[in-house]
Amino acid sequence: MRIIAGLARGRRLFTPGSRGGETIRPTADRAREALFNILGREVVAGAMALDLFAGTGALGLEALSRGAREAFFFDHSPLALDLIHKNIIACGFSATAHVLRHDLLKGHFFWPRSAGPAPTFDLIFLDPPYRQGHCTKILPELLSQNIVGDGAWVICEDDSSQQLPERIASLRLEDQRAYGDTGFWFYHQNLSLQEGTA
Repeated sequence: MRIIAGLARGRRLFTPGSRGGETIRPTADRAREALFNILGREVVAGAMALDLFAGTGALGLEALSRGAREAFFFDHSPLALDLIHKNIIACGFSATAHVLRHDLLKGHFFWPRSAGPAPTFDLIFLDPPYRQGHCTKILPELLSQNIVGDGAWVICEDDSSQQLPERIASLRLEDQRAYGDTGFWFYHQNLSLQEGTA
């Protein structure tokens, strides 16, 4: 695994190997490259990014490499947290990357008080274990805590065979792509949309 483009282009990332089991499943380079090509430079540059179920941190680090302002990484596994810290240092992003421990596998998200006031995010990645419905559980909680900025993009990764809703309150599905068994759902936040309206 490596960073595809930007400041840290070509930098190799630490990966879990066989230690990760089913818990840590890094997004393949090819799929990650396609994801960022779809988003485009204008979405990523200057963005405040949130990487949930961060694993190795590859998605958030790719965003930082391509010009995101800051990135916050959430995971609970000690192995994942160790990998994220190592990869942040390897990529040279210690000043703009923040790692927080939280067990998202319970299906709940809250911003930890110890982290200070929650930022408003422009770019959010969710890459949970496949086929367990975590994205549809957590997206409403992100919205309820007002951390998803107007115009933000939220990218959910799941098995490409899954069906995710076209609308979740003010989030609207704008694109969907499949790369083998990896599926990406691109949601766009539009605060003029409210749950239950057309």
